[in-house]
Amino acid sequence: MISFSKHILDNGLRVILHEDSTTSMVAVNVLYDVGSKDENPERTGFAHLFEHLMFGGSINIPNYDEPLQNVGAQNNAFTSTDLTNYYITLPKDNLETALWLESDRMLSLAFTPKSLEVQRKVVIEEFKQRYLNQPYGEAWLELRPLVYEKHPYRWPTIGAEVRHIEEATMQDVKAFFGKHYNPQNAILVIAGGIEKEATLALVKKWFEPIPAGEKYIRRLEKEPEQTAARTKTVHKEVAQDALYLAWPMAGKYTSEYYAADLLSDVFSRGNSSRFNTEIIQKTDVFSSLDAYVTGEIECGLFVISGKLIPGKTTQEAEKLIQDAIDKFIAHGFYERELDKLKNKIETTLRFQDTQVLNKAMNLAFFELAGDANRINSELDRFRAITEADVISAAKHLLQDKRKNTLYYLSQIQEK
Repeated sequence: MISFSKHILDNGLRVILHEDSTTSMVAVNVLYDVGSKDENPERTGFAHLFEHLMFGGSINIPNYDEPLQNVGAQNNAFTSTDLTNYYITLPKDNLETALWLESDRMLSLAFTPKSLEVQRKVVIEEFKQRYLNQPYGEAWLELRPLVYEKHPYRWPTIGAEVRHIEEATMQDVKAFFGKHYNPQNAILVIAGGIEKEATLALVKKWFEPIPAGEKYIRRLEKEPEQTAARTKTVHKEVAQDALYLAWPMAGKYTSEYYAADLLSDVFSRGNSSRFNTEIIQKTDVFSSLDAYVTGEIECGLFVISGKLIPGKTTQEAEKLIQDAIDKFIAHGFYERELDKLKNKIETTLRFQDTQVLNKAMNLAFFELAGDANRINSELDRFRAITEADVISAAKHLLQDKRKNTLYYLSQIQEK
């Protein structure tokens, strides 16, 4: 059981404090409720650009990293389709340094032409290295717009195209900051060797004077129900053909999500998974084959992706996958198979709970989902899923009419 207290400051900042007397370290996590889904379709990649800009210094503190290095802290950040998350771990005696830095850049980020140009170049180079110049790197640039026709999940976090970052103006950047980076749109979690009353006093000292800003009201276009299969073929300079199958599914934290997550584990988690024992070990078609859920908050994807051994065709590959799906739907689980999968999930979740940074992040994620206390019932939600739930999820999700297929080929061939 992870205990915590929740407070809302006068400016709307949500604050969650978790005291762990077993450690002398503290994790400070600031989650902003903004992801790539909140971007203008003509200015994509801004949430990720801001992840970088926030390390460019504030008006009062030109070098964000130096004070942290001086007190033995480590910090980083990440962006997703749904959120942007910044975190610091440091000795508990130096907690105020982290609060000083996080509050100052929330209040007065420095918008200098130099910082914008430096971070713009960093992001463009990352776009090129991880997506455009990386084998199979463009797969998600192709797959997302195939699946999503209306919803802003149709572009990845890095953005739809490099041009949007290249053309970003100072006015664009300031407007994005003003819209999303304010106390009403943030969740602050502090976990570790703290004393709650003293920590709350420090939080109020550094964050309560920040103006609340205007509350952002999210209005996203809904994705219509898919009623017919879609396919796309691309030809790239890669060593092996690859196959990506994606089905739309309900968002994270729904009952369907937990069943689908377990379904993906049936197919590809561990050496005893269906794909490994029935396809990788018994045939010579795939060199790798995985199933996973993407976990977006609003409407995610169930994905099966694999790389083919040279000389094998996508027809052979698709038939093997479909046979495995059909077999599971027809015959269900092997003896104790579901129990073993749930045990693996329990091990993973319990290990996460031993790390103060993981606890801080998860408290922020669940608060964003509506209730931080869900951190204490997540395992129960997986335990509650029955064999019938998972089979039902397979029948509902993995229908041909809802399937999106990306053929990522190293040479022209017939599908």
